[in-house]
Amino acid sequence: MRILIALAALGLCACAGKPLPPDWQSDAKGALDASVDDYLKGHTGAASAEFRSARLATTSTGRPDYVAQVELVRCAAQVASLDFDDCPGYAALAPEATPEQRAYADYLYGRWQGINSALLPEQHRAVPASAQVAPIADPLARLVAAGAAFKAGRITPEGITLAIDTASTQGWRRPLLAWLGIQAQRAEAAGDAQEVQRIRRRIALVSDTFK
Repeated sequence: MRILIALAALGLCACAGKPLPPDWQSDAKGALDASVDDYLKGHTGAASAEFRSARLATTSTGRPDYVAQVELVRCAAQVASLDFDDCPGYAALAPEATPEQRAYADYLYGRWQGINSALLPEQHRAVPASAQVAPIADPLARLVAAGAAFKAGRITPEGITLAIDTASTQGWRRPLLAWLGIQAQRAEAAGDAQEVQRIRRRIALVSDTFK
């Protein structure tokens, strides 16, 4: 899946030439992929149902770190959409999470002071120091980085524009609306009434079938 933290990072995927993974692995991955896709497109009910399936499949292992990984993937999609709920599902598992997972959770929620960037997924390691998201090639990872930078108070106007363009290109309605809202707020604060109206027209267009 095109998600910043692959389940494979925890050894959840079999290597080529080895026995097929247990059913729970493929079930969890398929449901989690679908959940993130539905969430970004604005299909809230479907996203929630798929996430419950992914989490249920993963809890069958009794491994808190595996379940924490699933929770972090959902929270990353939320951060990409500027939906900051402090990741309660992960928080309940944090005492048994891995150091990498703890660092990633801090990264997502803008707790960058003293963060060990070496523990982050490779494409995010430079972000706490630079707050630059443009070098990140993967669209979802780029949006996640932008959301994390926003939470940390480090987002730039160029980063906002790039987040909008990324969400628009992918057809991801939820993050697009969120980032357009931020752009509208900044234009209003700058007293640019014409720009505010332009952005609001775009928001109305994107909102037309948002669920």
